[in-house]
Amino acid sequence: MASTSRPNSLQEDDAEEEVQHFDDFTLASSWERCNISMISLLLHPGKDIEATCRQWLADGPKNLVEKGAVTVEDSKNLFKVKYDLKNVTKSYCMEFYFQIDDNGSQQAGVDNWNTSSHDLQLCFGVKDFLLIAPQSASGVLLDTPESSKLLSSVAIALSNCASLWPAFVPVHDPSRNAYIGIQNMGTVFTRRFEADRIGSQVPVKLMHLEGLYELFVSKFVYSGVDFSMHTFKVHFMMRLTYETFTSDEDDENSDIDEFMGDKADTAEHHGSESRNKVHWDDDCPWSEWYSAEDPLRGFELVVTWADMTVENTLEMAELENATPHEAEKWILHPVLSPYVGEPSHGKKIDFSSQLLCLVEALDTSFTAQFMEDFVSVENSSSESLKTSVVIPPPTVLDRVIKDLFHEGSKLPNFTKGEHRLSRALKAAPLESLFTQFCLHSLWFGNCNIREFVREVRWCWEESQPLPKMPIDGSIDLSTCLIHQKLHLLAICIEKNREMNEEFLDCIGSDDSSDTSVSVEENHKVDKRRNRSSKADLQRKRDSSIAEDTSNQLRFERKAESKNSVNQSRADAFRRGSAGPAGTMMLLKSHQPLHAPFTQDPPLMTEDMHEERLQAVEGFGDSLNVPGQLEKDILLSDMSAFKAANPNAVFEDFIRWHSPGDWESSEPEAAEASAGSSTEGSKDKWPPHGRLSKRMSDQGNLWRKSWNDAPALQADDQKPLLDPNREGEKILHYLETVRPHQLLEQMVCTAFRGAADTLNQTNFGDMRQMTSKLEQLYLIIKSTLGVLQRNRVPDREQAVKDLRRLCVAFEHVEKLVMVAASLHRKFLDASRLAQVIFSDFYALYVPMMGINSNDEENKSRTEMQVGRQEVSFGERQVVSNLFSPPSANQSWRKVLSMGNLLNGHEPILREIIFSTGDDVNNGIHYAAAADVAASGDRRGEEIETHRMYVSGTSNDLRVALSVTSCD
Repeated sequence: MASTSRPNSLQEDDAEEEVQHFDDFTLASSWERCNISMISLLLHPGKDIEATCRQWLADGPKNLVEKGAVTVEDSKNLFKVKYDLKNVTKSYCMEFYFQIDDNGSQQAGVDNWNTSSHDLQLCFGVKDFLLIAPQSASGVLLDTPESSKLLSSVAIALSNCASLWPAFVPVHDPSRNAYIGIQNMGTVFTRRFEADRIGSQVPVKLMHLEGLYELFVSKFVYSGVDFSMHTFKVHFMMRLTYETFTSDEDDENSDIDEFMGDKADTAEHHGSESRNKVHWDDDCPWSEWYSAEDPLRGFELVVTWADMTVENTLEMAELENATPHEAEKWILHPVLSPYVGEPSHGKKIDFSSQLLCLVEALDTSFTAQFMEDFVSVENSSSESLKTSVVIPPPTVLDRVIKDLFHEGSKLPNFTKGEHRLSRALKAAPLESLFTQFCLHSLWFGNCNIREFVREVRWCWEESQPLPKMPIDGSIDLSTCLIHQKLHLLAICIEKNREMNEEFLDCIGSDDSSDTSVSVEENHKVDKRRNRSSKADLQRKRDSSIAEDTSNQLRFERKAESKNSVNQSRADAFRRGSAGPAGTMMLLKSHQPLHAPFTQDPPLMTEDMHEERLQAVEGFGDSLNVPGQLEKDILLSDMSAFKAANPNAVFEDFIRWHSPGDWESSEPEAAEASAGSSTEGSKDKWPPHGRLSKRMSDQGNLWRKSWNDAPALQADDQKPLLDPNREGEKILHYLETVRPHQLLEQMVCTAFRGAADTLNQTNFGDMRQMTSKLEQLYLIIKSTLGVLQRNRVPDREQAVKDLRRLCVAFEHVEKLVMVAASLHRKFLDASRLAQVIFSDFYALYVPMMGINSNDEENKSRTEMQVGRQEVSFGERQVVSNLFSPPSANQSWRKVLSMGNLLNGHEPILREIIFSTGDDVNNGIHYAAAADVAASGDRRGEEIETHRMYVSGTSNDLRVALSVTSCD
C-alpha cells in the first residue's frame, strides 16, 4: 500500500507547481493598474484634477475664502481648500494652499523666513501650491512608479488649464517627511522639487557650513572639480534658533515640598535643599506663602543673517565661527508655561485655589451650629477645607501657630501693601494678627481657631502683648469685628500691664520721702499738660441729644501758668484743670470757669456701638440715661468738673457740658457764643437764663448724679474701661463664635490679604496691571458686601458669586505673575517687557470672561505670544537670558555646529543656498512671466538652483529645487 500511494503524492505536488507557475496574461500588472488609475483620474468627467483646478482658478482666493476655505493652523493668511479624487482602485485628496493679505488681496511674494509659512513654502520658496496625497493611514505614496505617474498626471492637468501652481506628492516613509514636486513655469522652464531627511547618523561633513556649501555646489558643477581651487558665487541666508528655559523640569510636588520645608522644617534633608535653591520669585511678595512656577517657561531667540554672497569654503568657516551679535536681526519669542492658558481647577498652589477651598468651607459652615462640630476630626464638614496642598501634621501646625504669636513685639506697618481701595473692604490689615492667621489657614487645610484662641488666652493670662496688634489708638470700625476685638484686647492687656507696674511701684515706694511725693505730683501735672496740648477740647453731649446738636462748645486749651503768685486763692484748690473755658464765669462765685481734664471715652467695637444705639433708640429722648456705661461717663465728667471748679453749681455744668439745655432769655446772648463778651460783662452779670424743661423736671437723673458725684480729678477716678471685664468678654466671643460668622470674616480678610500681597508686586510701569488690580478691588468689594451683613439673604447665590470671584482672582494673579516675571528679566530693557506684556494682555483678557467650569475652558490650547524684534541696545539684555550651561546640561554635546551664544548651541539651523542665471528675453518670450512667478529679486536673473537645509548635528533635512529648460 505504501509503494502505490507514494507516486500519487508526487504527481499531486507536480500539479501544484504547474498551477503556481502558470502566468495568466489576462490579469493587469501593478504598472498597468497604476496607469489605469491615473487615466481614470484624468478622464473622469467633472471630477478630475483639471476641472477642479479650473474651478479654483475661476473663483480666485477671495471667493474661495467666502465659500469656506479653511485657515491653516498657526497662520492667519494661509488658507486651503480640498477635493477628494476617487476612482475604482484608489482614493486621493487634493489640497490647494493659497495666501492672501489682510486686505483680502493675494500676496505678491513670500518671505524666505516667514514664521507662519507652510513647511513646503519654506522648503522650496513657493507661494500657492497643490498637495496630492492618498487617503490612507500613512498618507504617502510608497510605490515609486505610482508617485511619478501621479505627479506627471497632475502636471499635464495643470498645463492644460494654464496654471503655474507647483504640485507636490509625499513619498517614502512618513518619518522622512519627503516630497517630490514639479512646476510648469511657462513654455520653456520646468522646476522640479525634492526633499528628504536624515534622522540619525548625519555625516560629520554635513554638520558644518563648509560641507553644506560643497553639497550645494556639487548640484550644478562637474563632479571632478576641486572646490578648494575654484570660487563659486552663491547667495547665502541663515537663521539660527536658540532656546533657553528659565526653570528646570522638576517634579510636580517640588513646590509643595519646598513650602513645607521652608515653613515648618518637616524634613531636614529636604529643608536644607529647598533653602539653598534659588527660585525666580524668592523676592516676590507671595513667596512667603508659596512658590509659583515661572509663567515664562523660556525664550526662543531667532537670529537671522541677511542675504549675502559667498565664494568659497573659507568664508563659510568664518561665518560658522561668527558670534550671533553680528547678525542682522534678532527676534525674541517668549514661551509661556502651559498653565497660564489653562484653568487651575484647584490643581495649582496659589491664592485663588486656596481661596476657593475657603469659600467651600464657608458653604459648609452654614449648617454647623458650633465650632467644635465644624473643626472636629469626626465631622465630615472639615473635609471641605482640604486643599491641593499636602497638609502638615498637627505638631507642625501647632508650631507655626506658636511662631505666629512669638514673632516679636515690634509693631508692623499696617499700611504696607495697602491699596487705596483696601479700606473699602471690611477686613483686617495685611500685617495684622488676624490676617496672618487667615493666610496661614489657607495652607493648613483647616481654620485652627481653637489653637488660635488658646494662644490669645495665654497672652491675656500672662499679660503678654498680642503680636502684630497696636496697643493704643482708637478702634477702626472699618475693619472686621474680630480684628476690632483683638485690638481692644491688646489695649486691655497693656492697661493691665500698666496697672500691675503701678501696683509694684507703690509697694516699693512706701518708705519714700515727701520729696518723692511732690515729684509724683509734678509728674502728674506734666502729664496733664501734655494731654492738654494735643488738640482743642471737645466735650461729649448727652447721648439723647448728641445727634441733634451740631454747634458743640469748643474750648481753647491753655497751658497752666508757671507763675502761680498772681492766681486767686480759689485757684489754689482747683485740681485737674485744663485752663479757663474762654470767658465763661461761674454763676455763684463769679470766678472763671475752668475746663477739666476728663477720662477718655471707653473704646467700643462695632457690636458694642450697635447695642448702645439700640438702647438709645429704645429709650428715645428720655432723661434716664440708658445703660451703665453712659451713667459712668456722666459721673466721671461731673466729678472732674467739680474738682476743677470747687464753687460750681449744677447750672454751670450744664452750660459747659450741654449748652443746648441752657435757655438764655437775652437774644444777644442766645445768638452769641459761649465765649462772647456778653456773658462775661460785669454790667450784665449774672447772665439771664434757665435750664431747659427736661433738665428742670423733678427727679432728673442728671441732677441726682450731680449731687452724688464726688469732686475727683480724672487721675484719681476709677477707669471707665474695665480691662478685666472687657478682656474676658472678648475671649468669650472668640470661643463661642458661630462657624459661619467666623468663616465670613476669614473669607473677607483672606481676600483682602491676598489682594494686598499681590499689590506689593513690582511690575514696573505697566498701566494695564494697575487698572486690573483696581478692578479686582472693586469686584471684591461688591461681592463681599453681602457677607458684611448680619444675615446672608441668599446663601446659594452668595457662594456662587464667591466662586466667580475666585476665578477673577485667578486671572489677575496670573497677570501679576507674568508682569513681575517680565519686569525682573528686562530691568534694563523696559520697552521689551511692556511690548511683550501688552501682546500677552491682549490675548489673555478675552479669556477672563470665561468661567472656569465651562466646557470650552477645559480645551484651551497653549497661548502663543507674538515675536518681538530686539534692537541693538537691547541685545545684551536678551543675551544675558541665556546663562552659560552647566556641565550636566552640556555633557552630551560632543560635536558643535558653531555660532554659540553664551555657550548655547542653536537648537535649529536653517540655511538657504541659491544661485541664478541670466535669461535672454529675446529668445524666451515667457521669461518675464517665469521670473515674476519665481519671485526672484534680481531682475532678469532666474533662480536655477535653491537648497534649503534645516536641522542639527543629529537631524538633517535637505530640500532642493532645480529649474531647467526642457
